[in-house]
Amino acid sequence: MAAHLGELVLNNDVKLFVAQTVGSSLINIMRSGDKQSKEAALKALNQISSFDTSARVLVQEGILPPLVKDLFTVSSNQLPMKLKEVSATILANVVSSGCDFNSIPVEPNNQSTLVSEDTIHNLLQLISNTGPAIECKLLQVLVGLTSSPSTISSIVNAIRSSGAVISLVQFIEAPQLDLRVSAIKLLQNISPHLSQELADALRGSVGQLSSLFRIIAENTGITEEQAAAVGLLADLPEMDFGLSRQMLDEGAFELVYLRIVQLRQGETRGGRFLTPFLEGLVRILARITSLVPAAECEPDARAFCRRHNLAALFIELLQSNGLDNVQMVSALALENLSLESKNLTQIPTLPEPGFCASIFPCLSAQPVLTGLCPLHRGTCSLRESFCLLEDKAVNKLVALLDHTNEKVVEAALAALSTLLDDGVDVEKGVNILYDAEGVQPIFNVLLENRTENLMRRAVWTVERLLRSDDIAIEFSNNPKVSTALVDAFQHGDYKTRQTAERALRHVDKLPNFSNIFPNPSNMG
Repeated sequence: MAAHLGELVLNNDVKLFVAQTVGSSLINIMRSGDKQSKEAALKALNQISSFDTSARVLVQEGILPPLVKDLFTVSSNQLPMKLKEVSATILANVVSSGCDFNSIPVEPNNQSTLVSEDTIHNLLQLISNTGPAIECKLLQVLVGLTSSPSTISSIVNAIRSSGAVISLVQFIEAPQLDLRVSAIKLLQNISPHLSQELADALRGSVGQLSSLFRIIAENTGITEEQAAAVGLLADLPEMDFGLSRQMLDEGAFELVYLRIVQLRQGETRGGRFLTPFLEGLVRILARITSLVPAAECEPDARAFCRRHNLAALFIELLQSNGLDNVQMVSALALENLSLESKNLTQIPTLPEPGFCASIFPCLSAQPVLTGLCPLHRGTCSLRESFCLLEDKAVNKLVALLDHTNEKVVEAALAALSTLLDDGVDVEKGVNILYDAEGVQPIFNVLLENRTENLMRRAVWTVERLLRSDDIAIEFSNNPKVSTALVDAFQHGDYKTRQTAERALRHVDKLPNFSNIFPNPSNMG
């Protein structure tokens, strides 16, 4: 009967019915039957477990202990590799069913679970010592476990403690597509938690980094493998300059830029992976903007950004409505570029006064130069010096201050803050923001006080704005502004408290500090 069940094509309702009526019997056969009986039971359980609801019934009936035992047993009584592959497939099906594997034991009279460190170590060992078919299924098990917020930390800890990152990275070059996809999806899942370990494993001359970019380069529609590869690369540490330098040298940024252009021009077919693919590409491209100020990389990185006019591209991407991550990353990239504008602007050199000017002072007046950037006091352009005063960048960033996603707001505010940074004409920067109707939205961010990071950034920006007498007068009678600044002074970190104090002095609303911080000499 078990053999017959394994041959039938069952719909989901029937799979559930079978699991509820004879699931425990099939598990008992798998646990204690001979090899022929086990094979029949496994084939039937394989089909039944492919439906999430029936898979959850099988878990309740106790399928995990015998399943894990069959996979891990290495002796004369072990299952043939053909049946171990079936067991691995069942386990992958079961894991994707959404059960809570933190509390389900996999050994009799033992507290060990599927996510226990020893169990994961055994799975990792098995992955390294079996054939591609079983390896693929076991990698899918780990993909399932790392897709759940409740179990990913246990898997990440086990991978870290076993030093398995290097061996997992090697699967990127596997010739079998399904094996490669499973490995990359697993690496993508763990990349936010093991980003530096993955960066260290990918860096160098072994070739896995290049293999990931070759996958991204294929222009035959966006595949699951490409989306996973992009997601993995996007999570690598942005400030790992060595890795970024390698990407630059190997032409990876050039490839990513071309893929973004193809997507925006409609040259690549979209599909369900379009959004994560584009978001990942933008995140990868943005990391080159972190190289622009880096002494060891700046000439080549700067040349790349100029050649492709990346500032203009990121300004366009600010308007990617509905793609919060694209807007956030684009604003952060513009912040990185804009911070360098004051160093890249071309300051004109004026001729020295001649002999006649020394005799006739009226001839020594310097010529009036026109066309200079009011903010950076030199010759600026979006392409060459990444100046945000062009292409309506300021207006587009101001528009994002009203965004519902606080991370987008924080990134936009960070980019706008470069107009008020040390080394630029802050007074002119204030005027630019006022003309772009950005002053009130910035004060609104301070008043909303949605997150600590936003509060810190808003206090810094507001203090710079309040250096303008007109703005200080305008907001001095707004009790909400004073209250928000006092709150920041009382609860912010050391730098934020100092900044809030300066801001309060601008509006003459300085609180009585003796009431906030008692004099130590008066304390008992």
